[in-house]
Amino acid sequence: MGLLLDRAGRVERVIVGSPAEIVIPHLGRMRTGGGRLRGLRLVHTHLRSEPLSTEDLTDLALLRLDMVAAVWAEEEHKPPKLHMAHINPEAKDEKPWVVMPPTTLGQDDVDFAELISWLEAQLTRKAGGGDQDESRKAVLVHLSQLPKREAQERLEELNELARTQMITAVETTIYRGAPHPQTFLGSGRVKELLIRAMAQGADMLLFDQDLTPAQLKWITNLADIPVMDRTQLILSIFARRAHSVDGKLRVELARLRYELPRVGAREAALSRIRGGIGMRGPGETTAETSRRVIKNRISSIEKKLITIGRGRQERKKKRKRAGLFQVAIIGYTNAGKSTLLNAMTKSHVLVEDKLFATLDPATRIVRYPEKMDLAISDTVGFIRDLPEDLLEAFRSTLEELGDADLLLHIVDVGAPEFETFIETVEKILTGLNLGHIPRKLALNKVDMLDPDNAANECARYDALGISAKNGDGVADLTEYIRNEAIRMRTEKPAAPVADGPGFDFRRREEE
Repeated sequence: MGLLLDRAGRVERVIVGSPAEIVIPHLGRMRTGGGRLRGLRLVHTHLRSEPLSTEDLTDLALLRLDMVAAVWAEEEHKPPKLHMAHINPEAKDEKPWVVMPPTTLGQDDVDFAELISWLEAQLTRKAGGGDQDESRKAVLVHLSQLPKREAQERLEELNELARTQMITAVETTIYRGAPHPQTFLGSGRVKELLIRAMAQGADMLLFDQDLTPAQLKWITNLADIPVMDRTQLILSIFARRAHSVDGKLRVELARLRYELPRVGAREAALSRIRGGIGMRGPGETTAETSRRVIKNRISSIEKKLITIGRGRQERKKKRKRAGLFQVAIIGYTNAGKSTLLNAMTKSHVLVEDKLFATLDPATRIVRYPEKMDLAISDTVGFIRDLPEDLLEAFRSTLEELGDADLLLHIVDVGAPEFETFIETVEKILTGLNLGHIPRKLALNKVDMLDPDNAANECARYDALGISAKNGDGVADLTEYIRNEAIRMRTEKPAAPVADGPGFDFRRREEE
C-alpha cells in the first residue's frame, strides 16, 4: 500500500494495490510555475525487500513528485529499511533523479523542507527564470519510415516553424516505425521521451506529425506539459500573423474545425449537467456543450466569409475591366517573396527570416512607360503536407492566383532541399486547379552559389537567376514581365489606361 503526503505531512490519498504494484490515481494538472514540484511525496511498501524500482523512479519523474520512498523489512523484529529518491535538478544527459543511500526508518536526517526549497530554486533557475521568460523550450519529435536525411530535413523545418513562434528546440528526436493508434510512439517511448524532456528543462512536446484525438488524449493525460502537433503550431503562427478581418476569420475557422473532433481529449472525466424543465434527463456533458458552441461559431464565421467574398469578387471585376496585367508571386515559405516585391516596387512590405512572415496578401501597382499598369501580389508561402483546413485558412490569398495572368514562382536555390520545395509548390497548384496559368521560375539567392553552378541550375529549370536582397537579376526579371505583358496585351487588347508619368511607382495595398 502507499500514502500520498503533502508538505505538512498530511495524508492526501491512501492507495491499496496488489502484492506486485500499486497504481497511482490521476492527480490533476501541475501546480503553476516552471520550477514547481507537485507538492506531494509517495511513501509505499515493498513486500519483497527490493529497493526502488524503475517504475517508482519513472513515476517520480513523470509526476514531478517531491520525493518517492519505499519501506521494507529485511528480517522480522528489525527496523524497516527506507529507500528514497528525488528529482535531479542538474540532470542534462544523465538520469533525472537522485537515489539516496538507504537508511533505517526513523533514523534519516533529511531536512525535507530545506531539500524541497533547494530543488525548486534549482529547477526555476534551469527553466530560465520561470514564467517571466516569454520563449518556451520544446523537444521536437518525428516518427516515420523515411530515409534519415529526409526525416532530418522535416525536423529542421519543424524547428524553423517553432522558432517563428518563439519556441526553442532543446532536443530533436527521430523515431523509426509506424504510429501506434493510441499512444503514437508506444507507451515505453512516450515515458522515455517525457523523462528526457524533463532532464533537458523542456516545457513542451512538439510532434512533426498530426496527432489523432485518441493519441492527443493519451499523451496529454500522461504528460504534465503542453503537447502540440504540426497543425496546431502552424495554426498558432497563422493566428499571430493574420491582420485583415478576412485572414483572422479564416484562421479562426481552421482552428475551430481542428479542435471540434478533439473536444474533451485533454480531460478524461467530464461533468454531466442535469437540464431541462423539472431537471429531467441526463442533460449535456461539458464536451457536448463545447461542440455545440463551436459548431455555432463555425456557422457564423462561414456566413461572414460569404459576405466578404462578394466584396472581393467585385474588386476583381474592377481590376479586370481596367485591363490590369496581374502577376502573383508564389513559392515555398521563406523563399524571399516579400523581399522581391519590395525590390520590384520600392515598397516596404514586412520582411523577416521566419516562416509565414506574411499571411495577408499585399498588392502593389507598377506603371510602365507604355502606359500599362501591372498589379503584383505577394502571397502566403506554401509548405509541405499542408492539411486541407489550413489550406482553407488562407484561401483568400490563393484566390488571387486564379485571376493572375502570370505566376512568378520564387525558389530559394540556396536551400539543400530546394528541389523538394519546387515539387511541393507544383503539387499544391495542381490540387488547386491552377496548373494552366503561365508561370516563370526564378531562382533566388543565386549569390550564395558558385556562378557556374548557378548558371547550370538556371539552364536546367529554364529559370532566371536573381538575388532579391542584393538586387541582382531583378531588372532582367522585370523586363521579362514587361515583355510578357506586352505580348499578352497584343494577343488580347485591354481597355485604355489613363495618362500618367512614365515608370511611376504607385503604392496601393488592397484589402
